Amino acid sequence: MDRFQRTTLPVMLAGQRQIASLTTTYLERLYKEAASESVRTDLDFDRVTGRALRGVDPADVYERPFKDVWTALAEDVAFDEALKRGAHRLETIAKTDLQLARTHTVREVGDDMPKFTYTVRELQGEYDCALCMIASTQRYRKRDLAPIHPGCDCLVKLVTADEDPGQVIDEARLEAIHNAVEAALGDFDRGGRAMDYRKIIVSREHGEIGPVLGYRGQRFTGPDDINLPT
Repeated sequence: MDRFQRTTLPVMLAGQRQIASLTTTYLERLYKEAASESVRTDLDFDRVTGRALRGVDPADVYERPFKDVWTALAEDVAFDEALKRGAHRLETIAKTDLQLARTHTVREVGDDMPKFTYTVRELQGEYDCALCMIASTQRYRKRDLAPIHPGCDCLVKLVTADEDPGQVIDEARLEAIHNAVEAALGDFDRGGRAMDYRKIIVSREHGEIGPVLGYRGQRFTGPDDINLPT
């Protein structure tokens, strides 16, 4: 584990800085197009990478995949399966940290862009989960970190607005998602008496990574869920 951290943590941190730099350049270009003026941002990378992302030492964060392996082995899980669990945890942590570097950068850079008011989620990649698809129909205030989930790869885009457009900004897309759910599951009540995604998909505050997308009724593990020896 120590050897892994010595060789890998610098690469992880460099990746976060690269994401922050590319996001800054992207937002500066957007601002020039939207406001017809240029802005240069002096981004403090220490505020959007490393410990700043979770408030936790990265060495502690990247110890967790090894703990998953050790726990699995202690429960007599086969080594190959235990290793697979640790690798999955590592991939999830790394992807989440890269996305956090992006969302933190949007928040910091947005402070220097007064003509931008809100952020919207821009779907990326070949596949998008239902949580992100629903969230992409919403608007968020620019000082609020866009809710993510582990492994989320959505872009965050700053937008201008003369007036608050309301929470739902893309009714057509939201309706299309409802139609897809109806086609897959049968009856669907758009009045919200049965299953309305606008009501069941919520944002929860995670102690480390901020607002996280989830379903109503889900919660994060807390101290009361941990069985400590007496």
